[in-house]
Amino acid sequence: MSPFIYLIGIGCAIVVLILARGISHMGRGGIDGAKKSNKMMKWRIIAQLVVVIIVVIFVALGGNK
Repeated sequence: MSPFIYLIGIGCAIVVLILARGISHMGRGGIDGAKKSNKMMKWRIIAQLVVVIIVVIFVALGGNK
């Protein structure tokens, strides 16, 4: 198997963890919770971008041959 598959899996897991943490901060409420939730969601978007770039590179290199 290609190492890209492992990178994609790890990246997806990181995105899910960041999402869960952001949702938990949002659930706490208040101004502080909202600020932390917003920061976590920004990090989630960055992590998703990195995973998408890895997927595009994987596909451009011919996938899992």
